[in-house]
Amino acid sequence: MATKHTGWAFLVMFIICLVVLPSAVFSQSDFYKGKTITIVQGRDPGGTGDLRVRALIPFLQKFIPGNPTIINEFMPGGGGRKAANHVFRSARPDGLTIGNAGASLVSLAILGETGILYDLDKFSYLGSPYSTYHPIFLSRKQAGWDTIEKLRAASGIRVGGQSVGFSTYVEGRLFAYVLGLKDAKFVTGYGGAELDPALLRGEIDARATGADGVVRNPDWLQGGVVDFHAIIDIPKGLKHPQFSHLPELESLARSDNDRKVVILQRAFRVGGAPSFLPPGTPSDRIKILQEAFRKTYLDPGFQKEYKKIVGNDPSPLLPEHHEKIIKEIPREPEVIELFKKIAGGDPLPTR
Repeated sequence: MATKHTGWAFLVMFIICLVVLPSAVFSQSDFYKGKTITIVQGRDPGGTGDLRVRALIPFLQKFIPGNPTIINEFMPGGGGRKAANHVFRSARPDGLTIGNAGASLVSLAILGETGILYDLDKFSYLGSPYSTYHPIFLSRKQAGWDTIEKLRAASGIRVGGQSVGFSTYVEGRLFAYVLGLKDAKFVTGYGGAELDPALLRGEIDARATGADGVVRNPDWLQGGVVDFHAIIDIPKGLKHPQFSHLPELESLARSDNDRKVVILQRAFRVGGAPSFLPPGTPSDRIKILQEAFRKTYLDPGFQKEYKKIVGNDPSPLLPEHHEKIIKEIPREPEVIELFKKIAGGDPLPTR
């Protein structure tokens, strides 16, 4: 009798599995059918950040099960604060709202800037279509500082930048601090296109700039115009093909805090244009969207379309790597305070 009852129980459970489980799987994979996803962009339409998002959309529609409609909502303000605050505090966590902001999403929160109402660690991350950048520090050849030792021996080197807080200004200050330049002077007020001519005219002695921009100046690469001193690999370990011989700035750090401020700047840059979900989004929908973003980033068709729309090759940061980077950002108060002093407008901190 017991065997007969056991057999019936097994049969009933088998039928339940056949009926219920496929329905559950179907409901998860088909949730997005007929739905509309809104991407809340922390910027005005038409800029490079917007173009990056537009390159993503048709491929996300293809890879998200159910092929939902995807629309943009633009919410500029506060360097991305307004959009991030909205996604964190007001957006329904149903998998139908995705935030997208610039790299300042991370730096604003870590540095404790005013108006931040979101917790960086509570978002779920979907990666970024680009993550590669190589800041490089160079000086004009006529100054005669062709080694780091000569740079350190000089005094009052004029380092050019755009404005206080601008990324290349911060990186110029970071190079000067970690390299140990004596009484460096920081000359601001230049537009981006004005810095190189100012260097060649001798108005400034040195600057930080992107390695890819240098590559577009063949005369500079041939060694007759500038001297190259150090580089920051972003992401860490990814060498620039033309500058793999240069020392990486982190390797030149003379203290643990010096090393951590380099790591901090790398983390601020590597996030690129991050996409993220509100806290409380169901885990199954997070997985669906992370997989769709992952497939998009790796799709050769997306890479071709991205270059066509944006003008350069993508360098994707995958969702799982994105979350790891966020978790590993230095948070010690003394490191944050040191970074703020380096990034500010006062003289560099003394050792």
